[in-house]
Amino acid sequence: MSLTKHFTLKELTASDIAARHGIDNTPTSPLILKNLKTLAEGLEHVREVLGKPVIVNSGYRSTMVNTLVGSKPTSQHTKGLAADFICPAFGTPKEIVKKIVSSDIEYDQVILEFDRWVHISFCEEGYKPRKQALIIDGKGTRNFN
Repeated sequence: MSLTKHFTLKELTASDIAARHGIDNTPTSPLILKNLKTLAEGLEHVREVLGKPVIVNSGYRSTMVNTLVGSKPTSQHTKGLAADFICPAFGTPKEIVKKIVSSDIEYDQVILEFDRWVHISFCEEGYKPRKQALIIDGKGTRNFN
């Protein structure tokens, strides 16, 4: 099922962890499906700003999958509003975060994670994005400058 021109439900719900543990990571909640559409639209904007396709490593995570990956229970991934991705054709994750921060993308959070991938999240309808840019690595969490 296509959510937008370049992103499908299958792509945004794929999970190696779920597959390894025999977990169906397909959301059934209408709200999560709506949020995944919001996520896909946000990723379309990221793709447009970067001028290159993005490779999503992690999108929606059921509560069980989220626990197995060791993420916080409050993760936007569990709401269908976050994705971790790379875009090697554009540049490094740090270069991607810089480009997103300087763009007009209405993200809630963009995080450079361990210099290996970019996490981006968007808000549910009716909420104002924080436009928070962070770095998470072995030194902890801090603002992206």
